[in-house]
Amino acid sequence: MTTLATRAPAKINLTLHVLGRRPGDGYHVLESLVVFAGVGDALRLDPGPALDLVVSGPTAGPAGPLADNLVMRAARHLADRLPGLRVGRFGLVKRLPVAAGIGGGSSDAAAALRLLARLNDLAPDHPAVTDSARAAGSDVPVCLDPTARMMRGAGETVGPRIVLPGLPAVLINPGVPVETAPVFRALGLKAGEAHPAAACGHPEIRGDDLATLLDRIGPARNDLEAPALTVAPVIGDTLAALRDQPGCRLARMSGSGATVFGLFGHRSEAARAARAIRAAAPGWWVRPTILR
Repeated sequence: MTTLATRAPAKINLTLHVLGRRPGDGYHVLESLVVFAGVGDALRLDPGPALDLVVSGPTAGPAGPLADNLVMRAARHLADRLPGLRVGRFGLVKRLPVAAGIGGGSSDAAAALRLLARLNDLAPDHPAVTDSARAAGSDVPVCLDPTARMMRGAGETVGPRIVLPGLPAVLINPGVPVETAPVFRALGLKAGEAHPAAACGHPEIRGDDLATLLDRIGPARNDLEAPALTVAPVIGDTLAALRDQPGCRLARMSGSGATVFGLFGHRSEAARAARAIRAAAPGWWVRPTILR
């Protein structure tokens, strides 16, 4: 049978407000405008008798043990929910940095669910697919259909698609993995506690042009940026490098770090900025891209 293939694009949090921490399960309640980049991993599925995974690519080494990979975890969740599910061997090409705040593993898991849905003639919003996404991880549901939208709660509530203009951007990761748990610990919220800035609310986002969008998200924030800087101070260096570039309209951290993004008015400005930053910091992962 024909090999199936799809992309697993990087997930970027243009905004990330932490509203508080739930008293029962202790999960942090978020509100985030999520977009997706033109760069990402690649996943293929060769139909076969058993689930399997092969990982290659420049960041395959840090991706961890195959048994714990989110691709396999998501696939097993779907197989448990649908006995007789047709499966096969996944081939994952890892290009995104790991533990980077851009949802690489979550996007890989969502891509696996999309491929299995195609193989089994399941609708993308089939309950077993969406349930498996929630079970695989908090960022997986928003990655199932990788287009701009609001994500709320602990990731389980995903809003409708928002049609945004293509946003020229530069992504930078300094090569320092940042695990999510230490950043949330540094935030310091106790179970049942609200974040002090939660009352400020989140701006309404529509399909605006770039200037209007920047006006709306500019006063918004990433509440994890300050605690992440205490865990990985080099994030401050990457933000400064972006803000120093001509044409940079906004520079902010994505997710829990350490990847940061800069928004530019034109693709050419983003490309020039990426070249300049690569030359100044050749050890950093730097990619010009379009966010949608």
